Amino acid sequence: MSFQLILIVHILLALGLIALILMQHGKGADAGAAFGAGASGSVFGARGANSFLYKLTASLAFGFFLTSLILAYLATNDNDSGVNSELTSIMEQVTGETVPSDVPMVVMPISTESDISDIPNQ
Repeated sequence: MSFQLILIVHILLALGLIALILMQHGKGADAGAAFGAGASGSVFGARGANSFLYKLTASLAFGFFLTSLILAYLATNDNDSGVNSELTSIMEQVTGETVPSDVPMVVMPISTESDISDIPNQ
C-alpha cells in the first residue's frame, strides 16, 4: 500500500516539475522585457516571480529526489510484497504455479582449456 501511495506522489511531483519548468522563462526573455516587449510587472512583482518559481521548483525537485530514493529502497527490499522471500521465477510469481518436473532442462557445459586454446594470442 505504501509503495503505491509513494508512487502516486512521485508521479504528481514529476508532472508538477514539468509544468513549473515549462512556465519559467529563459534568460533571453529578460532582454525583451527591458525594451518594452513584455510585461515586466507581474503578480509577484518585477523579480518576485522568478525567485518564487525557482524556490518552488527546487522544493519539488527535492521531493522528487526523495521519493525516487524511497521507491528504489522499497523495490529492492520487497519483503511485504506477498511473494515468498525465497527466490522464485517471474512466471511463478505471475501464475503462482511451479514448472513441472518433467519439462527438460538444458544444461550448458562449462568451457574447458581445449575450448580456450583455439583463440589466437595477440
